[in-house]
Formats: sequence, structure tokens, C-alpha cells
Amino acid sequence: MKKIFLCLLSLVLMASCVDDLDDFNVDQKRATNVPVATLFTGAVKNLSDVLTTPNVNINNYRFYVQYWTSTQYLDEPRYNMTSRLIPQNMWQTLYRDVLLDLKDSKRLVMQNEVLGPKVKNNQLAQIEMMEVYAWSVLVNTFGDVPYTEALDPSNSLPAYDDAQAVYNDILTRLNAALAMVDPSAEGFEEGDLFYEGDMSKWVKFGNSLKLKLGMVIADSDPGQAKTLVEAAAPNVFTSNADNAAFRYLSSPPNNNPISSNVKGPLTSREDYVAASTLVDVMNTLDDPRRQYYFTQVDGQYAGGRYGFPNSYASFSTVSAKIADPTFEALLLDYSEVEFLLAEAVERGFNVSGSAEEHYNKGVTASIQYWGGTAEQAAAYLAQPQVAYSTAPGDWRQKIGRQEWIALYNRGYDAWLTWRRLDAPNLMPPAVEGASALTIPTRMIYPINEQTLNGENRAAAGQAIGGDMSSTKLFWDVN
Repeated sequence: MKKIFLCLLSLVLMASCVDDLDDFNVDQKRATNVPVATLFTGAVKNLSDVLTTPNVNINNYRFYVQYWTSTQYLDEPRYNMTSRLIPQNMWQTLYRDVLLDLKDSKRLVMQNEVLGPKVKNNQLAQIEMMEVYAWSVLVNTFGDVPYTEALDPSNSLPAYDDAQAVYNDILTRLNAALAMVDPSAEGFEEGDLFYEGDMSKWVKFGNSLKLKLGMVIADSDPGQAKTLVEAAAPNVFTSNADNAAFRYLSSPPNNNPISSNVKGPLTSREDYVAASTLVDVMNTLDDPRRQYYFTQVDGQYAGGRYGFPNSYASFSTVSAKIADPTFEALLLDYSEVEFLLAEAVERGFNVSGSAEEHYNKGVTASIQYWGGTAEQAAAYLAQPQVAYSTAPGDWRQKIGRQEWIALYNRGYDAWLTWRRLDAPNLMPPAVEGASALTIPTRMIYPINEQTLNGENRAAAGQAIGGDMSSTKLFWDVN
């Protein structure tokens, strides 16, 4: 009886501390009301992280474009997407940790009755631009994806939308977001780690993103691409000061994610070396960026054999600059913008300047961003193998090769550009006694979509021509 009494007394005392028994299910250590700026910043950080990390469970794009190769684990540089949860981790991060947080931040801004209309519109425009960016990554990675029925907790089986329809819609949304911006007013300030609330910078970012997304569809829909590019071109980035750079801190979890995966101040991992595919090209051109990209071995830059085992000590690896926990991530930069403008000129779009001028600016911007000088850039461009008038190949090969070199720390965007331009001419590893490999042109759908949303996933796979890594997306028509 004493034990029963003590138990009943404990229950009474516990119940007296709360208003409702449901309160026992509330985790007192987790926030239920999050400031809108925190949601926005968190979403941007997660987007920056997932596109920047070299973690083989999430992001293997540096392998696909042959910037890096592995020392001993060969599944990823040989394009195995099923030995790990690579597609699933990418998919979940973009939907759950980026788009869902942006959706919630948008809801909170809409509900805020204190914000002035100009500031509210600016914040909504910032959120919308980042949503467009994230949706573009999903579509340009997987093809058809859940869109109109996505991000709805009550619908666990969202249908997949046609990739081209999604793409057209996010372009419309981007135009609407740009129209909302008032540069005379502020946007997010403390929560804006790109531009600290400077909306004139966001206008440049939005137009640079519009230029980029327009060029993605330049082969499949040249008319719409021309309209988008010509509207965006006068208002894009004009220097490295405009770069959309996410700045990291020195300690986890806010450090540069590369620093958590390569040998340096935070880890002793020896999983990656530079691939000879890139190093050999840069050696031939005496490229001044090598010291910023790679370490040296016996005073030389040496790349490992792509797709085969490599000794870590024998080859160049990631530079200390890139392995620094505070080194920034780039989501969009001036160098890329100039290469896109050079391409636009070659396609006959009404863009000021010549292709050569934009190409030279793109190369120079990249060299200066990494720490080189204008004089080094000029000397580099004077080489017959680099100069636009004498470099080998057509415009796709000339621009594609230099953009591939410039995008070194942006593996995802390098993969996107390689798929668009089919340049440079990358070859998969030829493994003796094995089936011929093909460099991926898309990411396969996640395994959890096959098991939890199988019917819709199967329909999507059939609609795009097969859920295979070799399937080309709607804009990849060459």
C-alpha cells in the first residue's frame, strides 16, 4: 500500500506542474518558435553545405568531372550510386533542410504585421530566389521531381511533375521575385550571410541566376533562353565582390564542410588526391591557380590515376587553402557569369561585348579570386593554347575547358556545365574485365522513393526514359 500511495502521489505532483497531459510530449530542449531569419540562414547554409561537401555519402560531383579521385574506395569514382545512400541524402537535404525551411520562413514573413511592405517584399524575394536555386538543383540533378504536391505533410505520396514544366515555373517565379525587389529598402540583414541585406546585390544575384538558368536550356529551348539571357545580362555580376559566397566559421558545425572530409586541422583523412585529368591540363598550361588548388609532391603537382587505387603520399591533394575550416563556399560567381556571357555571344544572343572579351574576363576573374594577379592572368591568356583566337576546338571546347578549370571547388556546377557543353572531353575509367562505364548525366532516384512512393517514382522513371544514371535530362539534347 505504501508503494501504491507513493506512485499516486508522484503522478499527482507531476500533473500539477503542467496544464495538460500533452505537455509531457513537448521536448523542452528544442525550439518550437524559430525566428524567420534563422530559418532563412539555416536553409542557405544547408544548401551551401550539400553543394560543397565532398562527403562520398552525399556529393560525388568532383569525381564525375574528374577533379579528384580516391585513394582506395573505388565505388564512387566508378559511379556506383547504390552502395551508399547518395541520392537519398542529396534529395532529403534539399527537400527537408532547404526547401521546407524556406517555405516556413516565407509563411512567417507573410504573417508578420510589423514589417513595412518594402522590407517584406524584399525578404520574400530573397526567399523565393533561394527556393528557385534549390528547385533548379533538384530538377537538374534528378529530372522529374515532386513539385506541386511536395512539402505537404498531409501527402506522403506526392506525384512527380514534368521536369520541363517545373523549370518553366521556377523561371516565372524568379522573374516575379526580381520584380518585387526595392533596392532602397532592406531585406534580411543579420540573416543574410551573402549580402547583409543589400538588395542591390540581390538584384545582381537574381539576374545572374536567371542568366545561368537561361543558358541551361539554350539547346532545348533557344527562344526562351535568348529572352531570359538578354533580359538578365545588363544586371548581372560585374566583379568578384558580387559573388554569392557563404562564409564559414572555424569550428563545427559551421565550418567549411570540405575541412571535415580531407586531411587538415579537423581530420586526418587521406581519402582523396587530385586527378591527373585536371592536373595534367593545368601543368601543360603552367596555370597559376595550381598552388591554390593543390599541394605539391617533391616540388611538383602530380595527379593520381582517375578511378583506380592511388597512394596518398605520392600525389597532390587538396590545398591548405581549400581545407581551411573558414574557406567560403560559392553558389554563384563572377567568373561563371562571364563564361556564360561569352557563350551567349557565340549563340547569337544580343549581349554586349565579344565572346573573347567575356572569356578573358572569366579567366582573369578566376585567377584573381584564387589569389593570382592581373599580370599572371594576362600571361596565361597570351598562351596559344589559352588565347581565345588560337585555343583548340570550337567555342564549346574553348569555353568549356576554361570554365571547367575555374569551377574547381564547385563540383556540382562543373558537372552541370560539362553536361551542357560536352566539354572538356572526359572519359570514364576503363576497368579491365568489367563492363564499360558511363559518366553519369543524372542522379538516380533515392531508394526510399522506390519503397515509400514506388508507384509515382516508377511513373517518373518511365516518363524520363528510365531511372538510370545515363538518362539525359530534357535540356541535354546534344
